[in-house]
Amino acid sequence: METKDQIEEVLTRGVERIYPSRNALESILRAGKKLRIYHGIDPTGKLHIGHMVSLRKLRQLQDLGHEIIVLIGDFTAMIGDPTGKGMTRKPLTREQVLANARSYKKQVGKILDLRKSNVRFLRNEQWTNKLKPKDLLELASNFTVARLLERDMFQDRIKAGKDIHVHEFLYPIFQAYDSVAMDVDLEVGGNDQTFNMLAGRTLLRRIKNKEKFVLALKLLTDSSGKKMGKSEGNLVALNEKPGEMYGKIMAWPDERIILGLEILTDVSQKEIDEIKQQIKSKKLNPREAKARLAREVVTACHSFRAASLAEKEFNRVFREGLQPEEMPGVVFREKELPVLDLLCGAKLASSKSNARRLIEQGGVRIDGRVLKDTKTLVSIRKGMVIQVGKRRYAKVA
Repeated sequence: METKDQIEEVLTRGVERIYPSRNALESILRAGKKLRIYHGIDPTGKLHIGHMVSLRKLRQLQDLGHEIIVLIGDFTAMIGDPTGKGMTRKPLTREQVLANARSYKKQVGKILDLRKSNVRFLRNEQWTNKLKPKDLLELASNFTVARLLERDMFQDRIKAGKDIHVHEFLYPIFQAYDSVAMDVDLEVGGNDQTFNMLAGRTLLRRIKNKEKFVLALKLLTDSSGKKMGKSEGNLVALNEKPGEMYGKIMAWPDERIILGLEILTDVSQKEIDEIKQQIKSKKLNPREAKARLAREVVTACHSFRAASLAEKEFNRVFREGLQPEEMPGVVFREKELPVLDLLCGAKLASSKSNARRLIEQGGVRIDGRVLKDTKTLVSIRKGMVIQVGKRRYAKVA
């Protein structure tokens, strides 16, 4: 792809909005100026497929020769970003934050080329913990309470009679200071982060009289419009095993196929438009398009071979109705167990209440037989296969 086409991809593919304008950023990029660009990730849990959207945009910019900073928000994660939250997030300890971030660099390396010198990782605790009370007061003086209260989630809480804590007001101020501390030219993030990213633009202009561009990207949302991730219980982790990742994507609703191809893959926009038209005219089964999406994502996160094997196994189980060739092994000391304890012990249910719901919905099988009684006492035997839903299995070792 020629440079002019690469720049067009940066400016259009998966982009929701550019601040202050597309034309302003385009003129800088086409002039050949090298920018310092960052994306922040708070280590509040696993990196997931939603993070791929911003990381892929960073990779496009990295390939154009720009300086890329992946900022690990080890300080801001302890506050908890209130974006989109109907209640105050539970604070994390420093130990929890560090544990969550331990494998981030390796996972980010699935998307960014870490062999190149134009990418680096920073942590915002390095500068935020150096702020004195008077520094914080000076930073806060650049924002008004009225402006912070404009945020949708705060308005929703006020209407619902829920509390808004002071530290939640401080979050966008601390994130804004990251832009100042790193002296960046451009910030990349999901469009749900627009308020926080623009706060950084405001602060950088007021403190350093410098323009900062903001590239707000489309979100990977579920069928209800909610962002996919840990909070919504529909997370597909970047370190998910190939088969699990493939299967979870195949379980997505059909309406997410085109968006997924646009923001998670390198399939050309021309081909995506053709796929969309073929699905609309019923010349292409949506399942085939979804399989293409699953292959592309698994290939990006693992390898082409892993994607091919995952697809083969998925088809073997779901098209041919066979059991998986490989299943997680589970060991029980007991000779008999109540079925609710069995499911929890096999890690196929998160709790007894969850196990009870699964059984009542007809989603539990033992050696192919559907269990309907939540009070069943199960005799444990080696080789017994426990199945929950269509994709989750365990085998007694």
